[in-house]
Amino acid sequence: MSTRHARVVLPLLLVSSVLSGCVTTSSTGDAPLNQGNWPLCSAIGGLAGGGLGAIESSTAAAGGALAGAVIGGLICYAQDGDEDGDGVFDRRDRCPHTPSGMSVGHNGCPLKVYPDSPAVVEAEPLEVVRVELDVKFDFDKSVVKPDGQADIRSLADFMKQYPQTNTVVEGHTDSIGTDAYNQGLSERRANAVRDVLVRQHGIDMGRVSAVGYGETRPVADNDSEAGRAINRRVEAEVEVQP
Repeated sequence: MSTRHARVVLPLLLVSSVLSGCVTTSSTGDAPLNQGNWPLCSAIGGLAGGGLGAIESSTAAAGGALAGAVIGGLICYAQDGDEDGDGVFDRRDRCPHTPSGMSVGHNGCPLKVYPDSPAVVEAEPLEVVRVELDVKFDFDKSVVKPDGQADIRSLADFMKQYPQTNTVVEGHTDSIGTDAYNQGLSERRANAVRDVLVRQHGIDMGRVSAVGYGETRPVADNDSEAGRAINRRVEAEVEVQP
C-alpha cells in the first residue's frame, strides 16, 4: 500500500473502530448508538474523520469528514437496536412503540390475550307470573266444571303465544276431611286441569307440572260454605324462561 493511500485509509479505520465500539449490537437496545440514531453516527463519523484527516492536510480533512460521515451512518444503521425494549430488534419490529411490559410476537406486535378458562355466566332466575284461574270444584270432586274452561283456555293461549313459558298448576281444598285425604284430592284437581291443558289445548306435557297443597293454603274462611267454595280451587304460576 502506498504512503498516500495509507494516510487516507488510516483515519477511516480509526473512525470505524471508534464507532464500532459505541454501536456494539445489543439485544436490549442499550447500545449508545444504533440504527435509530444513525444521523448522530454520521455526525460523529464526520467529525472524527475530518479531525484525523486534518493531520495530513486540509484536503485530507475534507475527504475524511465526508468518508467518516458516510461510514458512521452505515455502521450505525447496520446495528440492531431495540428502542421500545420489547426484545425485538428495530429492523424487524413492526410495532416500534409497544408499551413497556406488553407481550409481543416475533414481529414486535402485541399478542392477543385469551382467558385461561371460559367466563362463567350465571343463569338468570326464572321470572314467575301468577295467573288467576277461576277454576272451582264441587265438594269432594275433581272434575273441571264448564264454567272453569274459559280460564284454562286463556292460559293455554298465553302459553302458545309465548313458547318459552312453563306452568305449574296448584290444587287446593277446603278444610273438611282429613289432611291426607285433602292432600290427595288437591293433587287430583291439579292433574285434572293439567289434562285439559295437554289433551284439549295441545300444550306439551313437559311444560305443565301439577302439585297439590291440600287444605294448607286457604284464601277464604273455612267456617262458611261460601268460604269453603272459594278454597276448592286450582291456581297457576307461569314461569318465563330468560
